[in-house]
Amino acid sequence: MEKSRKIILENGSEYFGEGFGSAEDKVTEFVFNTSMVGYQEILSDPSYTAQGVVMTYPLIGNYGMAEDDYETETPTIDALIVREYNDEPSNFRSAAALGDIMKKYNVTGISGIDTRKLTREIRNFGSCKGLITSAETTLEEGLEILKNTALATDSVSRVSRKKITHYPVENARLTVVAVDCGMKQNIVRSLNQRGCDMVVVPWNTDAKTIESYNPDGIFLSNGPGDPTDVPEVIETIKQLRGKYPVFGICLGHQMLSLSYGAETYKLKFGHRGGNHPVKNLETDKIEITSQNHSYAVKAESLENTPLKVTHINLLDNTVEGVECAGDKAFGVQYHPESAPGPQDSAYLFDKFIRLMEENKNA
Repeated sequence: MEKSRKIILENGSEYFGEGFGSAEDKVTEFVFNTSMVGYQEILSDPSYTAQGVVMTYPLIGNYGMAEDDYETETPTIDALIVREYNDEPSNFRSAAALGDIMKKYNVTGISGIDTRKLTREIRNFGSCKGLITSAETTLEEGLEILKNTALATDSVSRVSRKKITHYPVENARLTVVAVDCGMKQNIVRSLNQRGCDMVVVPWNTDAKTIESYNPDGIFLSNGPGDPTDVPEVIETIKQLRGKYPVFGICLGHQMLSLSYGAETYKLKFGHRGGNHPVKNLETDKIEITSQNHSYAVKAESLENTPLKVTHINLLDNTVEGVECAGDKAFGVQYHPESAPGPQDSAYLFDKFIRLMEENKNA
């Protein structure tokens, strides 16, 4: 029996399956995620904007969607590709089925394909452009569509909030201005819990406006795409670093590094999963981290900057953390707010708090 939907990759590979979620055809960048759980957080993470995520864990949808577990209000992921989709979740917290939420937010789904084979193809040949379409679309038609459709380079401007938003707390100790390039909501919660009033500003907010809030520190958020696509943010960081403690996560870490003159490059297939081992070079301890990124900081480009490497990835020795102690500025490539390991990475938020308090009391 002919399947209802299929994937066509730019190298000519085809995968047939069944559709769920939105039925809209999508040209997207195909990447894979090795997490066993957390599909709701993946679906709602703005860092996946304009990407189709292949889930290596075979069963997806079985615990539904919980109201409190979204990382953003409006998911902007392009597509979810799974081996087996479960449309009848068993979970007392579930408020909706995954497919219904995907349909609501126009996220295309395809199930029933060999996700192991597709993952190996991405791993061997790199992240690639692909099309999710009707099974009736011919290979020639699909390749022509792929040839004539460019991948997005404006993802940050698409997912960043349009207005300045306040997240106050009672008896706040500190004020943090966060530059939203696609920020996960759990970052706001992590800093609120530590007594920080949060002022979250759009990605293109200028330094003067940020300084008008008298911040004790600047936070640079995660987000989608190539950090060199947002030179405006990098320029703003140049004007603010040294005046205030700065903490960057994921894309924020990359932008911070670029502001000091370092370089970034695109990884072959990126890091996406919940169990990446990272070594803290200051403590010699290994952290099990949650990651989601296509780009990394080029290690040799740090040599002529005031930044030092603080963390490395033990799978491929890529840079996972940098710091300029003199400016009280640091960043990590992974997601400490996700805290997947037995020794979580919450100490990084505590370090940011300590640097802000030191600066305030100086």
